[in-house]
Order: sequence, then C-alpha cells, then structure tokens
Amino acid sequence: MKYKHIFFDLDRTLWDFEENSNETLLELCDKYNFASKGILNYNEFIKKYKFHNECLWILYRENKISQKKLRRQRFYNTLLDYGIDDVKLSEKIGLDYIEICPKKNKLFPFIFDVLDYLKCKYYLHIITNGFEKTQQIKLKYSGLKPFFLNVITSDKIGFKKPNPIIFEYALQKARASKSESIYVGDDLEVDILGCQNFGIDGVFFNPQKTPHNENVTYEISSLKQLMEIF
Repeated sequence: MKYKHIFFDLDRTLWDFEENSNETLLELCDKYNFASKGILNYNEFIKKYKFHNECLWILYRENKISQKKLRRQRFYNTLLDYGIDDVKLSEKIGLDYIEICPKKNKLFPFIFDVLDYLKCKYYLHIITNGFEKTQQIKLKYSGLKPFFLNVITSDKIGFKKPNPIIFEYALQKARASKSESIYVGDDLEVDILGCQNFGIDGVFFNPQKTPHNENVTYEISSLKQLMEIF
C-alpha cells in the first residue's frame, strides 16, 4: 500500500460551505429584516455577499488584509451595494454569521461511509485555510472530529495554502513522508497544485466537473470514488 496518510481540505470538500453559508445568510436576512431596508431579493444579496467575500479571501490569503478586516468588510461592502453605510450593523451581522454558520452540519454525500472505510486503513488529517476556532466548531457540530488525528489550520501556524510551509508542517505533525501522503481538496490552484508543487500527490474533488488543463494525480466528482482509489 503506497499511501499511509490522507490529508483533507475541510470547506467545500467535506463540509458543504455553500449550503451552510446560504442557510445562515437567509436566517440573517430575516433576523435583520432586510426587506425593510430595501433589500427585497435575498438571493441577490447572497450573490453580492459571495462576490465580496471571495475578493476579500483572496486578499487575506495573500496576507494583504487581516482576519478581522475580512470579517468586518465583507458585510459592509455588501450593504454598501444597497446604499447602506453602516459599520455597526455590518459588524453585528458579521458576528452573528460566525456564531451561527460553523454550527451548521450539512456535509457532502457519502462522507461518513467514506471516512468509516478510510479510517481502518489510513491515518486521516485535515489541512485548512480556515480560522482555528471556526474550523474546530465545524468539526465538532458536523460529527467529523473523531475521524482526524491532526487538524492543521493556517490561522494557527501562520501560513496558508498553497504555501509549501503549511504542507511541510502538516507532514511533520503527522510524522509522514511525502511519498506516503496524499491530499484531497476542491481548489485546483490552492489545494491540488499547492500540494503537488510541494511534492505530494493530490486528489482533485471536482463535483461540478469544471474543465481544466492541469495534470492532477487523481480527479473525482463524488467523494464515494475515494473508495475506488484507496
């Protein structure tokens, strides 16, 4: 058996970020009565939020903004699209979001069947660019925590994927070598090219079957396919 250690991404790979985030955002739209503020189309609001959130996450990943600014600014920028210039309201919504969203527990299909199968044969770990406290809450409330020996967050060690330092740290923590390790993630650039450039194999989780021209070790559209690879 070539591999001994399987490292996973968390958001959008195991934990269904889009579903959990959308559910949280709809709850917040109702809680803060956005309709009374002229925001009538909640799906449009969510779409705008996602745009600003992704733009800010890119800046955060490049160490151009802080965690605090990311959390504060994403709702402020979204509300500003509707002519609402309210820093305090943005901060309140932001705090509610990070309190509610991580406790959601929607996961990708077959995940427990797959992890039950893998844990008998491999050492399982997580490497995530998420925030330490937030990711630990997600693991607890989703029931994923018992499956993983190590949870490596960029927030805790100070380096984010695709920086090779976070992969090196994870291997040292797991006492694993490159040749016996493989990484499963949904982000082609950050996860898969990141790990492969570091020197470990990658499994690209591509549920939308998005076309690309990169050479990846494995590619799957369902997590159940991991049972065929391993």
